[in-house]
Amino acid sequence: MRKTLAPKPPSFAALVQQFFTEYLVAQRALSPRTVACYRDALLLFLDFASRQLNKIPTTMRLADIQPDLILAFLDHLEQDRKNSVRSRNLRLTALRAFLKFAGRRDVASLHDVERALAVPMKRFERPMLNYLTRAEMVAVLGQPGESWSSQRDHLLLTMLYNTGARGSEIIGVRIIDVVLDGAACVHLLGKGRKLRSIPLWDATVAEIRSWLRSNPALRGEAALLPNRDGQAMSRSNVSQRLDLAVSRASVEQPSLLKKRVSPHILRHTTAMHLLQAGVPFN
Repeated sequence: MRKTLAPKPPSFAALVQQFFTEYLVAQRALSPRTVACYRDALLLFLDFASRQLNKIPTTMRLADIQPDLILAFLDHLEQDRKNSVRSRNLRLTALRAFLKFAGRRDVASLHDVERALAVPMKRFERPMLNYLTRAEMVAVLGQPGESWSSQRDHLLLTMLYNTGARGSEIIGVRIIDVVLDGAACVHLLGKGRKLRSIPLWDATVAEIRSWLRSNPALRGEAALLPNRDGQAMSRSNVSQRLDLAVSRASVEQPSLLKKRVSPHILRHTTAMHLLQAGVPFN
């Protein structure tokens, strides 16, 4: 009787490729930004591992990924690259996701994978996030100027404050995502591709109408808040415009000089102001 040969396990390079093309993209349908985060984490690890093991990534095996190697990589991130503990844990999350996937494809390496997965996340204290007072927020919003960029920036800040949205959600808003008639709202595509609708204040609706009248070319799939090239703003653009607004507002509200104001702080500001106004969070 002929012996049944066990299938040959996939190579390490094939596992990496399948992890991205089959698992992250095809099976889990993760967003391009999330896939890029996993890619960056694995690239950092493979570069570090190849130097430590004196091997090119294509010749590596799952058995090479030992707990000591992973711990050395994590120390490298914190000490040499000056990553925060949060960033260190995010890199480890990506590596662990790959190892779990690889273990299902190469059962002969399950023991090595199990040992590697035993490397724990690092605990850290979560700082209490700040928020702006009403006076500080009003100063940051200011008044729209005459220029195109000033009017766009004012609408950008107004939308961030009105909706409590993430910066990535606001820059993804298209003209068709905004409902101005009846129960005015904006549709936001958030993390995990979750869609939610946020009511718009009357003042926000009026400002959007004015913006669209001044920019009749904006319609349909076009970004509500474009850059000079007509494309959607980047997250760094949002942070830069917010920094400029905070710098101007600090003349009126010097307390802003002691605060680090980011789009995420505006998100917390919206939540706190709603709570202070008696809006329940269910």
